[in-house]
Amino acid sequence: MLFAPGDGWSYSNIGYLLTRVLIEQKTGKSLGDAITDMICKPLGLETVTFWDNLEQSAELYWDAATGYDPRWVYHGCLIGSASNASHLLHALFSDDLLGSDTLAEMLKRRSLGGAIPGRPWSECGYALGLMSGEMSGAGRAVGHSGGGPFSVNDVYHYPELAAPMTIACFTAGTDEGVAEFTVGDLANRRRAAQPAQINSR
Repeated sequence: MLFAPGDGWSYSNIGYLLTRVLIEQKTGKSLGDAITDMICKPLGLETVTFWDNLEQSAELYWDAATGYDPRWVYHGCLIGSASNASHLLHALFSDDLLGSDTLAEMLKRRSLGGAIPGRPWSECGYALGLMSGEMSGAGRAVGHSGGGPFSVNDVYHYPELAAPMTIACFTAGTDEGVAEFTVGDLANRRRAAQPAQINSR
């Protein structure tokens, strides 16, 4: 171990592989079946599927995904739309998935620094499985950006807006900043519109 639990931070996909093993041991199901039964069905995400074979890769929106083997992401991937992604993350913050104590533990954040060149972050950090920081003009953002060889998936919750919202953007290419600037801009527009909406009531 690099440090005692709670005394440090390091990005670890291996940690998610161990989490997958624990989920499968505890539920007696494959990870895909556990996600379907415990998350997707209760939230009505009927079109979200666990991605684990090349046939599914060929059916993705991006032609460049054909022949891409998802099994290199050994903790697993999901296929779904941007609206599915925002629905799922928003449910996390609405206590629809976790109890309040578990969610509070998950949101404990370790600050890792300031601005990231080419991206909208003015302050960045990580919570448990979540990027967590400040996006210029949009306020606190909690979620995740993830890039592969053909696309970037980006989904963030903005808890400081008068009406908290969750936004997702999927883009072609590998530049995470493109998707992050898009969701940050949408959050900024919502923030700018809110005072007028509140004052007009």
